[in-house]
Amino acid sequence: MEIQRELSTEPPPPEMMKRREEVVAQLKRLQEECAPLIRIFDDVEGIKRLKQEKLFTFQHLSEHHDITAETVDSLYSYAKFQFDCGNYSTAAEYLFFYRSLSTNSEKAFSALWGKLAAEILLQNWEIALEDLNRLKDTIETRSFISPLVQLQQRSWLIHWALFVFFNHNNGRNLIIDMFMQDRYLNAIQTNCPHVLRYLTTAVVTNKRRRSVLQDLTKVIQQESYTYRDPIVEFLECLYVHYDFEGAQTKLKECEVLLDNDFFLVACRDDFVENARLFIFENYTRIHTVMDIGMLAQKLNMTQEEAERWVVNLVRDTRVEEAKIDAQGNRVIMGATYPSVYHQVMERTKGLAFRTYVLANNLEKGIPHDVPASQAMQCSLPTARQNVLPTKKK
Repeated sequence: MEIQRELSTEPPPPEMMKRREEVVAQLKRLQEECAPLIRIFDDVEGIKRLKQEKLFTFQHLSEHHDITAETVDSLYSYAKFQFDCGNYSTAAEYLFFYRSLSTNSEKAFSALWGKLAAEILLQNWEIALEDLNRLKDTIETRSFISPLVQLQQRSWLIHWALFVFFNHNNGRNLIIDMFMQDRYLNAIQTNCPHVLRYLTTAVVTNKRRRSVLQDLTKVIQQESYTYRDPIVEFLECLYVHYDFEGAQTKLKECEVLLDNDFFLVACRDDFVENARLFIFENYTRIHTVMDIGMLAQKLNMTQEEAERWVVNLVRDTRVEEAKIDAQGNRVIMGATYPSVYHQVMERTKGLAFRTYVLANNLEKGIPHDVPASQAMQCSLPTARQNVLPTKKK
Protein backbone atom coordinates (compact mmCIF):
# COMPACT_ATOMS: atom_id res chain seq x y z
CA MET A 1 0.00 0.00 0.00
CA GLU A 2 2.77 2.45 0.95
CA ILE A 3 4.72 1.67 -2.22
CA GLN A 4 1.56 2.17 -4.31
CA ARG A 5 1.01 5.60 -2.75
CA GLU A 6 4.62 6.58 -3.51
CA LEU A 7 4.35 5.51 -7.14
CA SER A 8 0.88 6.86 -7.87
CA THR A 9 -1.28 9.78 -6.78
CA GLU A 10 -4.44 7.73 -7.30
CA PRO A 11 -6.02 5.92 -4.33
CA PRO A 12 -5.37 2.18 -3.99
CA PRO A 13 -7.83 -0.05 -5.88
CA PRO A 14 -10.62 -1.70 -3.86
CA GLU A 15 -9.11 -5.16 -4.38
CA MET A 16 -5.90 -4.07 -2.67
CA MET A 17 -7.77 -2.56 0.26
CA LYS A 18 -9.79 -5.76 0.67
CA ARG A 19 -6.64 -7.89 0.53
CA ARG A 20 -5.01 -5.69 3.17
CA GLU A 21 -7.95 -6.15 5.53
CA GLU A 22 -7.75 -9.93 5.08
CA VAL A 23 -4.01 -9.97 5.81
CA VAL A 24 -4.37 -7.80 8.93
CA ALA A 25 -7.22 -10.01 10.20
CA GLN A 26 -5.14 -13.14 9.63
CA LEU A 27 -2.17 -11.57 11.46
CA LYS A 28 -4.30 -10.73 14.50
CA ARG A 29 -5.81 -14.20 14.57
CA LEU A 30 -2.42 -15.94 14.44
CA GLN A 31 -0.98 -13.62 17.08
CA GLU A 32 -3.84 -14.47 19.44
CA GLU A 33 -3.43 -18.22 18.83
CA CYS A 34 0.35 -18.08 19.41
CA ALA A 35 0.26 -15.61 22.32
CA PRO A 36 1.12 -18.19 25.04
CA LEU A 37 4.20 -19.36 23.12
CA ILE A 38 5.30 -15.85 22.15
CA ARG A 39 5.25 -14.81 25.80
CA ILE A 40 7.58 -17.72 26.57
CA PHE A 41 9.88 -16.85 23.65
CA ASP A 42 10.12 -13.22 24.77
CA ASP A 43 11.67 -14.37 28.05
CA VAL A 44 15.22 -14.85 26.76
CA GLU A 45 16.67 -15.88 30.12
CA GLY A 46 13.84 -18.33 30.68
CA ILE A 47 14.39 -19.95 27.27
CA LYS A 48 18.13 -20.18 27.95
CA ARG A 49 17.49 -21.85 31.29
CA LEU A 50 15.04 -24.35 29.79
CA LYS A 51 17.55 -25.30 27.10
CA GLN A 52 20.34 -25.77 29.65
CA GLU A 53 18.12 -28.02 31.74
CA LYS A 54 16.87 -29.80 28.59
CA LEU A 55 13.30 -28.88 29.44
CA PHE A 56 12.49 -26.98 26.26
CA THR A 57 10.13 -29.73 25.09
CA PHE A 58 6.48 -29.91 24.22
CA GLN A 59 5.79 -32.21 27.17
CA HIS A 60 7.29 -29.81 29.72
CA LEU A 61 5.59 -26.73 28.24
CA SER A 62 2.23 -28.49 28.05
CA GLU A 63 2.44 -29.52 31.73
CA HIS A 64 3.70 -26.22 33.16
CA HIS A 65 2.54 -23.56 30.67
CA ASP A 66 -0.67 -25.04 29.23
CA ILE A 67 0.70 -25.23 25.69
CA THR A 68 -1.39 -27.43 23.40
CA ALA A 69 -0.58 -29.15 20.11
CA GLU A 70 -2.90 -26.67 18.36
CA THR A 71 -0.83 -23.77 19.71
CA VAL A 72 2.36 -25.34 18.29
CA ASP A 73 0.66 -25.86 14.91
CA SER A 74 -0.42 -22.20 14.96
CA LEU A 75 3.24 -21.26 15.48
CA TYR A 76 4.07 -23.01 12.20
CA SER A 77 1.38 -21.00 10.38
CA TYR A 78 2.49 -17.78 12.06
CA ALA A 79 6.14 -18.35 11.07
CA LYS A 80 5.10 -18.99 7.46
CA PHE A 81 2.96 -15.84 7.54
CA GLN A 82 5.96 -13.80 8.75
CA PHE A 83 8.07 -15.29 5.95
CA ASP A 84 5.46 -14.35 3.33
CA CYS A 85 5.44 -10.79 4.71
CA GLY A 86 9.23 -10.52 4.38
CA ASN A 87 10.03 -10.71 8.11
CA TYR A 88 12.68 -13.38 7.58
CA SER A 89 14.45 -12.92 10.91
CA THR A 90 11.24 -13.50 12.89
CA ALA A 91 10.29 -16.40 10.63
CA ALA A 92 13.69 -18.10 11.13
CA GLU A 93 13.43 -17.71 14.92
CA TYR A 94 9.91 -19.13 15.16
CA LEU A 95 10.69 -22.01 12.77
CA PHE A 96 13.64 -22.93 14.98
CA PHE A 97 11.37 -23.02 18.03
CA TYR A 98 8.72 -24.95 16.13
CA ARG A 99 11.19 -27.69 15.18
CA SER A 100 12.19 -28.03 18.86
CA LEU A 101 8.57 -28.46 19.99
CA SER A 102 6.81 -30.17 17.12
CA THR A 103 5.88 -33.83 17.12
CA ASN A 104 4.78 -33.69 13.48
CA SER A 105 7.77 -34.96 11.49
CA GLU A 106 6.32 -33.84 8.14
CA LYS A 107 5.84 -30.23 9.24
CA ALA A 108 9.19 -30.22 11.06
CA PHE A 109 10.85 -31.24 7.79
CA SER A 110 9.08 -28.41 5.94
CA ALA A 111 10.07 -26.00 8.74
CA LEU A 112 13.73 -26.91 8.17
CA TRP A 113 13.40 -26.00 4.49
CA GLY A 114 11.74 -22.72 5.49
CA LYS A 115 14.46 -21.86 7.99
CA LEU A 116 17.15 -22.51 5.37
CA ALA A 117 15.32 -20.19 2.96
CA ALA A 118 15.05 -17.48 5.63
CA GLU A 119 18.75 -17.67 6.53
CA ILE A 120 19.71 -17.47 2.84
CA LEU A 121 17.58 -14.36 2.39
CA LEU A 122 19.14 -12.87 5.54
CA GLN A 123 22.60 -13.78 4.15
CA ASN A 124 23.58 -15.53 7.37
CA TRP A 125 25.87 -17.94 5.56
CA GLU A 126 27.33 -19.73 8.58
CA ILE A 127 23.89 -20.52 10.01
CA ALA A 128 22.60 -21.36 6.53
CA LEU A 129 25.46 -23.86 6.15
CA GLU A 130 24.50 -25.51 9.43
CA ASP A 131 20.87 -25.76 8.29
CA LEU A 132 22.01 -27.11 4.92
CA ASN A 133 24.02 -29.90 6.57
CA ARG A 134 21.14 -30.64 8.93
CA LEU A 135 18.73 -30.85 6.01
CA LYS A 136 21.15 -33.07 4.10
CA ASP A 137 21.36 -35.51 7.01
CA THR A 138 17.57 -35.52 7.34
CA ILE A 139 17.09 -36.32 3.65
CA GLU A 140 19.51 -39.25 3.89
CA THR A 141 18.04 -40.73 7.08
CA ARG A 142 14.34 -40.01 6.53
CA SER A 143 12.10 -42.64 4.97
CA PHE A 144 10.32 -41.48 1.83
CA ILE A 145 7.41 -42.92 -0.11
CA SER A 146 9.71 -43.87 -2.98
CA PRO A 147 13.35 -43.37 -4.06
CA LEU A 148 12.07 -40.91 -6.66
CA VAL A 149 10.89 -38.54 -3.90
CA GLN A 150 14.27 -38.74 -2.21
CA LEU A 151 15.97 -37.98 -5.54
CA GLN A 152 13.75 -34.93 -5.92
CA GLN A 153 14.67 -33.74 -2.42
CA ARG A 154 18.37 -34.12 -3.21
CA SER A 155 17.91 -32.18 -6.44
CA TRP A 156 16.22 -29.33 -4.59
CA LEU A 157 18.98 -29.32 -1.99
CA ILE A 158 21.64 -29.15 -4.72
CA HIS A 159 20.07 -25.99 -6.16
CA TRP A 160 19.54 -24.30 -2.78
CA ALA A 161 23.12 -25.16 -1.81
CA LEU A 162 24.44 -22.97 -4.63
CA PHE A 163 23.35 -19.86 -2.70
CA VAL A 164 25.33 -20.98 0.35
CA PHE A 165 28.44 -22.37 -1.33
CA PHE A 166 29.09 -19.40 -3.61
CA ASN A 167 28.78 -16.94 -0.72
CA HIS A 168 30.47 -18.86 2.11
CA ASN A 169 34.21 -18.31 2.62
CA ASN A 170 34.96 -22.02 2.27
CA GLY A 171 32.16 -22.71 -0.18
CA ARG A 172 34.26 -23.83 -3.14
CA ASN A 173 35.73 -26.64 -1.06
CA LEU A 174 32.39 -27.60 0.41
CA ILE A 175 30.60 -27.76 -2.94
CA ILE A 176 33.21 -30.23 -4.22
CA ASP A 177 32.92 -32.36 -1.07
CA MET A 178 29.14 -32.55 -1.39
CA PHE A 179 28.57 -32.73 -5.15
CA MET A 180 31.31 -35.32 -5.76
CA GLN A 181 29.60 -37.80 -3.43
CA ASP A 182 28.11 -40.64 -5.45
CA ARG A 183 24.51 -40.03 -4.38
CA TYR A 184 24.61 -36.32 -5.26
CA LEU A 185 26.65 -36.87 -8.41
CA ASN A 186 24.00 -39.36 -9.53
CA ALA A 187 21.28 -36.81 -8.75
CA ILE A 188 23.12 -34.21 -10.85
CA GLN A 189 23.49 -36.59 -13.77
CA THR A 190 19.87 -37.74 -13.56
CA ASN A 191 17.93 -34.56 -12.78
CA CYS A 192 20.12 -31.47 -13.16
CA PRO A 193 23.23 -31.87 -15.36
CA HIS A 194 23.36 -28.05 -15.69
CA VAL A 195 24.83 -27.98 -12.16
CA LEU A 196 28.04 -29.37 -13.70
CA ARG A 197 28.78 -25.76 -14.67
CA TYR A 198 29.08 -24.75 -11.01
CA LEU A 199 30.96 -27.87 -9.94
CA THR A 200 33.43 -27.38 -12.79
CA THR A 201 33.98 -23.73 -11.85
CA ALA A 202 34.65 -24.71 -8.23
CA VAL A 203 37.22 -27.31 -9.32
CA VAL A 204 38.97 -25.01 -11.79
CA THR A 205 39.25 -22.14 -9.29
CA ASN A 206 40.43 -24.39 -6.44
CA LYS A 207 44.14 -25.18 -6.73
CA ARG A 208 44.04 -27.65 -3.86
CA ARG A 209 41.37 -29.89 -5.37
CA ARG A 210 43.04 -30.89 -8.63
CA SER A 211 42.74 -34.51 -7.52
CA VAL A 212 39.05 -34.61 -8.53
CA LEU A 213 39.73 -33.20 -11.99
CA GLN A 214 40.02 -36.61 -13.63
CA ASP A 215 36.75 -37.90 -12.13
CA LEU A 216 34.96 -34.69 -13.08
CA THR A 217 36.22 -34.95 -16.66
CA LYS A 218 34.78 -38.46 -16.93
CA VAL A 219 31.38 -37.22 -15.72
CA ILE A 220 31.47 -34.37 -18.25
CA GLN A 221 32.19 -36.89 -21.01
CA GLN A 222 29.28 -39.07 -19.90
CA GLU A 223 26.86 -36.13 -19.85
CA SER A 224 28.12 -34.42 -23.01
CA TYR A 225 25.04 -35.62 -24.93
CA THR A 226 22.60 -34.03 -22.44
CA TYR A 227 24.29 -30.80 -21.36
CA ARG A 228 26.97 -28.53 -22.77
CA ASP A 229 28.09 -25.00 -22.00
CA PRO A 230 31.40 -23.11 -22.49
CA ILE A 231 32.72 -23.95 -19.00
CA VAL A 232 32.34 -27.74 -19.23
CA GLU A 233 33.38 -27.67 -22.90
CA PHE A 234 36.56 -25.82 -21.94
CA LEU A 235 37.56 -28.67 -19.65
CA GLU A 236 36.55 -31.23 -22.27
CA CYS A 237 38.63 -29.54 -24.98
CA LEU A 238 41.65 -29.37 -22.72
CA TYR A 239 41.67 -32.77 -21.00
CA VAL A 240 39.79 -35.03 -23.41
CA HIS A 241 40.48 -33.78 -26.93
CA TYR A 242 43.66 -31.77 -26.18
CA ASP A 243 42.25 -29.15 -28.53
CA PHE A 244 44.06 -25.94 -27.56
CA GLU A 245 42.37 -23.90 -30.27
CA GLY A 246 38.99 -25.03 -29.03
CA ALA A 247 39.98 -24.31 -25.41
CA GLN A 248 41.03 -20.81 -26.42
CA THR A 249 37.65 -20.19 -28.08
CA LYS A 250 35.75 -21.61 -25.11
CA LEU A 251 37.73 -19.47 -22.66
CA LYS A 252 36.50 -16.34 -24.45
CA GLU A 253 32.93 -17.62 -24.21
CA CYS A 254 33.47 -18.46 -20.54
CA GLU A 255 34.30 -14.84 -19.74
CA VAL A 256 30.97 -13.69 -21.19
CA LEU A 257 29.08 -16.47 -19.40
CA LEU A 258 30.71 -15.73 -16.03
CA ASP A 259 29.82 -12.05 -16.32
CA ASN A 260 26.14 -12.96 -16.70
CA ASP A 261 25.79 -15.82 -14.21
CA PHE A 262 24.27 -14.87 -10.85
CA PHE A 263 26.42 -17.30 -8.84
CA LEU A 264 29.66 -17.16 -10.82
CA VAL A 265 30.12 -13.45 -11.52
CA ALA A 266 32.43 -13.12 -8.49
CA CYS A 267 34.57 -16.05 -9.72
CA ARG A 268 35.38 -14.55 -13.11
CA ASP A 269 38.95 -13.39 -12.45
CA ASP A 270 39.90 -16.53 -10.55
CA PHE A 271 38.47 -18.75 -13.27
CA VAL A 272 40.27 -16.96 -16.11
CA GLU A 273 43.59 -16.98 -14.24
CA ASN A 274 43.39 -20.69 -13.43
CA ALA A 275 42.09 -21.59 -16.89
CA ARG A 276 45.15 -19.92 -18.44
CA LEU A 277 47.36 -21.87 -16.08
CA PHE A 278 45.62 -25.10 -17.14
CA ILE A 279 46.26 -24.29 -20.82
CA PHE A 280 49.90 -23.44 -20.11
CA GLU A 281 50.51 -26.60 -18.07
CA ASN A 282 48.96 -28.88 -20.69
CA TYR A 283 50.72 -27.14 -23.55
CA THR A 284 54.12 -27.46 -21.86
CA ARG A 285 53.63 -31.22 -21.50
CA ILE A 286 53.70 -31.47 -25.29
CA HIS A 287 56.10 -28.65 -26.27
CA THR A 288 59.47 -27.80 -24.75
CA VAL A 289 59.95 -24.52 -26.64
CA MET A 290 57.11 -22.03 -27.13
CA ASP A 291 56.97 -18.70 -28.88
CA ILE A 292 55.57 -16.04 -26.53
CA GLY A 293 53.50 -14.52 -29.33
CA MET A 294 51.88 -17.86 -30.04
CA LEU A 295 51.41 -18.45 -26.29
CA ALA A 296 49.71 -15.06 -25.96
CA GLN A 297 47.27 -16.09 -28.65
CA LYS A 298 46.48 -19.35 -26.84
CA LEU A 299 45.86 -17.49 -23.58
CA ASN A 300 43.78 -14.67 -25.10
CA MET A 301 46.37 -12.05 -24.08
CA THR A 302 48.61 -9.52 -25.74
CA GLN A 303 52.28 -10.43 -26.15
CA GLU A 304 53.35 -8.04 -23.38
CA GLU A 305 50.68 -9.39 -21.02
CA ALA A 306 51.68 -12.98 -21.81
CA GLU A 307 55.37 -12.28 -21.17
CA ARG A 308 54.54 -10.56 -17.88
CA TRP A 309 52.23 -13.42 -16.93
CA VAL A 310 54.89 -16.08 -17.57
CA VAL A 311 57.48 -14.06 -15.61
CA ASN A 312 55.11 -13.87 -12.63
CA LEU A 313 54.39 -17.56 -12.98
CA VAL A 314 58.07 -18.49 -12.84
CA ARG A 315 58.75 -16.01 -10.03
CA ASP A 316 55.96 -17.51 -7.94
CA THR A 317 57.71 -20.93 -8.40
CA ARG A 318 54.57 -22.55 -9.70
CA VAL A 319 56.43 -23.55 -12.87
CA GLU A 320 60.02 -23.85 -11.72
CA GLU A 321 61.36 -25.58 -14.85
CA ALA A 322 60.33 -22.71 -17.19
CA LYS A 323 62.95 -20.26 -18.51
CA ILE A 324 62.44 -17.19 -20.66
CA ASP A 325 64.72 -16.51 -23.66
CA ALA A 326 64.40 -12.73 -24.01
CA GLN A 327 66.40 -12.57 -27.24
CA GLY A 328 64.48 -15.36 -28.94
CA ASN A 329 61.20 -14.17 -27.45
CA ARG A 330 60.32 -17.67 -26.33
CA VAL A 331 59.74 -19.86 -23.28
CA ILE A 332 61.95 -22.93 -22.78
CA MET A 333 60.72 -25.76 -20.60
CA GLY A 334 63.39 -27.90 -18.97
CA ALA A 335 62.72 -31.62 -18.79
CA THR A 336 62.04 -32.90 -15.29
CA TYR A 337 62.40 -36.51 -14.27
CA PRO A 338 61.62 -38.17 -10.95
CA SER A 339 64.65 -38.99 -8.84
CA VAL A 340 65.96 -42.55 -8.62
CA TYR A 341 64.99 -42.62 -4.95
CA HIS A 342 61.40 -41.64 -5.80
CA GLN A 343 61.19 -44.27 -8.54
CA VAL A 344 62.47 -47.00 -6.19
CA MET A 345 59.97 -45.97 -3.50
CA GLU A 346 57.08 -46.09 -5.97
CA ARG A 347 58.04 -49.47 -7.38
CA THR A 348 58.63 -51.11 -4.00
CA LYS A 349 55.55 -49.67 -2.34
CA GLY A 350 53.66 -52.53 -0.72
CA LEU A 351 56.46 -55.01 -1.50
CA ALA A 352 56.98 -55.96 2.16
CA PHE A 353 53.28 -56.75 2.63
CA ARG A 354 53.10 -58.82 -0.55
CA THR A 355 56.20 -60.76 0.54
CA TYR A 356 54.63 -61.42 3.93
CA VAL A 357 51.45 -62.74 2.31
CA LEU A 358 53.44 -64.93 -0.08
CA ALA A 359 55.54 -66.41 2.75
CA ASN A 360 52.41 -67.27 4.74
CA ASN A 361 50.83 -68.85 1.68
CA LEU A 362 53.88 -71.07 1.21
CA GLU A 363 53.85 -72.12 4.87
CA LYS A 364 50.13 -73.00 4.80
CA GLY A 365 50.29 -74.62 1.38
CA ILE A 366 47.75 -72.28 -0.24
CA PRO A 367 47.77 -72.80 -4.04
CA HIS A 368 49.22 -69.93 -6.03
CA ASP A 369 46.06 -69.58 -8.13
CA VAL A 370 43.85 -68.66 -5.14
CA PRO A 371 42.42 -65.11 -5.51
CA ALA A 372 44.50 -62.47 -3.76
CA SER A 373 41.73 -61.31 -1.42
CA GLN A 374 41.06 -64.88 -0.27
CA ALA A 375 44.75 -65.62 0.13
CA MET A 376 45.22 -62.51 2.25
CA GLN A 377 42.34 -63.53 4.52
CA CYS A 378 43.80 -66.99 4.91
CA SER A 379 47.34 -65.77 5.56
CA LEU A 380 46.68 -63.02 8.08
CA PRO A 381 47.15 -64.45 11.61
CA THR A 382 44.69 -63.69 14.35
CA ALA A 383 45.56 -61.53 17.31
CA ARG A 384 45.33 -64.53 19.64
CA GLN A 385 47.88 -66.45 17.59
CA ASN A 386 50.29 -63.53 17.76
CA VAL A 387 49.93 -63.07 21.51
CA LEU A 388 49.55 -66.67 22.76
CA PRO A 389 51.69 -69.18 20.85
CA THR A 390 50.54 -72.77 21.04
CA LYS A 391 52.51 -75.20 23.19
CA LYS A 392 54.01 -78.27 21.61
CA LYS A 393 53.32 -81.54 23.34
